[in-house]
Amino acid sequence: MQEVDYSVIVPVYNSELTLRELFEDINRVFYQLNLRHEIIFVEDGSRDNSWKVLTEIKNSDPEKVRAIKFSKNFGQHNATFCGLEHARGICIITIDDDLQVKPDEIRKLITAYSEKSSDLVYGYFSNKKHSLLRNIGSKLLKSSGKFFNDSPGEGSSFRLFSKELSDKIITHSQNFVFIDELLLWYTDDIAFVKVDHHRRKNNQSGYSNMKLFKLTANLIIYYSALPLKIMIWGGFTFSVITFLIGLRFIIRKIFFHHPPPEGYTSIIVTVLFSTSIIIFSLGIIGEYLNRIYMVQNKKPPYSIKKIL
Repeated sequence: MQEVDYSVIVPVYNSELTLRELFEDINRVFYQLNLRHEIIFVEDGSRDNSWKVLTEIKNSDPEKVRAIKFSKNFGQHNATFCGLEHARGICIITIDDDLQVKPDEIRKLITAYSEKSSDLVYGYFSNKKHSLLRNIGSKLLKSSGKFFNDSPGEGSSFRLFSKELSDKIITHSQNFVFIDELLLWYTDDIAFVKVDHHRRKNNQSGYSNMKLFKLTANLIIYYSALPLKIMIWGGFTFSVITFLIGLRFIIRKIFFHHPPPEGYTSIIVTVLFSTSIIIFSLGIIGEYLNRIYMVQNKKPPYSIKKIL
């Protein structure tokens, strides 16, 4: 197949109302820039008529559009990963399906990429049009990533990077994929460009609170050792505290002839507290073992039902 300048990857989930406008706007931008492009839509188990709309879009422009349908919902990052495996472009652009970032902003990514010659260009938003709770959660997630994983603490799903970087990413085989962590593993030559963020047309995010919680939990387990570090330092801290308390009682007994206080309550509280710490720590270890098991089983990150 003929190589193109840019592959635009669009993960799709319940977006029948925005897909046609998104497709037309992406085409318009690249026609104006006189650049060869393709658009890869990855339908991620939508519950609306998104696949029907994608079929119509594919029929209207079969040369530039590819549509991939998953057998069920696997998540935005896994859908993006699938798009990377099918991309033919010299450069890759990823953009969401909800038009909160308008395709016209693609010009800024391309300009920054050509001027700064960075491996990766992120579009970032100074003012997100999300709810206050959602913005706080997003800020906390990025701040924790910056603190614990040495990430830039900025970025978004609106990004541009080279095919060489994409080829390195798709060698990974774990069933949970987080694109940004993989990108940051291979490069720190990153540029940022400010883009506008608009309100969602259908006022409903593809990420529920539960999905955001699961995404955060998977990100912590798969891409950081933070829980294990908490266990180590927490165990060490409580061991020191327990040792000092025991030492105090021994000193009082030997030198001051004050026997330690007796009582069922103090004993049972100590036992229950230490047991809960042990059970919690075993749960964290079990979660890591489960992730290792899934990786060793080579469970794929997605399953394709149909390709157009």
